[in-house]
Amino acid sequence: MNDLTPAQIEIAKAMSEDELQANILDMALKAGWLCYHTRPAMNKRGKWSSPMMGNPGFPDLVLARHPIVIFFELKSEKGKLTVQQQEWYHALPNCLVVKPRNWLSGEVEELLR
Repeated sequence: MNDLTPAQIEIAKAMSEDELQANILDMALKAGWLCYHTRPAMNKRGKWSSPMMGNPGFPDLVLARHPIVIFFELKSEKGKLTVQQQEWYHALPNCLVVKPRNWLSGEVEELLR
């Protein structure tokens, strides 16, 4: 977080993954990207889960604007990739781990513009 001001560092520490996701989706949609995210839902047993088949750990967001497809795994400042997320990260081209610091520094905006 060396390129952030002290105030931005505090904002990054306080920003949740949900807030980061909302910011990125808003910007991506305005910039003409197609966006995909699977939202968790409560199952019959009252537990939250994301319906899926196959390997867990798939990235949070898929953004596409011909000819580019980008996969974003979103994390809070303290968040770390799980083993399954690491497998997807290494298997997919253009897969990025994005934290609030990347949003506040302008890196995400530069990528999506």
